[in-house]
Amino acid sequence: MSENRYETAVARYFEAWNAGSAEGIAKAVAAAWTEDGSYTDPLAEVAGREAVAAVIAGAHAQFPGFEFRLLGAVDGHHDVARFGWELVSVADGSAPVAGFDVIALAEDGRIRSVAGFLDRVPATA
Repeated sequence: MSENRYETAVARYFEAWNAGSAEGIAKAVAAAWTEDGSYTDPLAEVAGREAVAAVIAGAHAQFPGFEFRLLGAVDGHHDVARFGWELVSVADGSAPVAGFDVIALAEDGRIRSVAGFLDRVPATA
């Protein structure tokens, strides 16, 4: 398998997380995830494109003016890829949230599942 396959899947993943509207999120999630694809992290466990889109919309609501960015290189083999990311303020470049995700791909290169880990989160009062 070409490493480009993993980079392409991760690029589509970030397109979904950084889409600017509900319609854009739905379209990007459909391009990135299989119909029954799942997303799991410490804060969410969902399956299906609509549920994944809802998680992404929730992140947008919680962090307006932020975008997700790749942190480091994408590493992949056997239909599995891993990569780091951070949530960055477009206004000032601060990155209060960072994590590490592992994705499993279907034969067509779309995401079957995501296992997400949070490495840095904002302090809560």
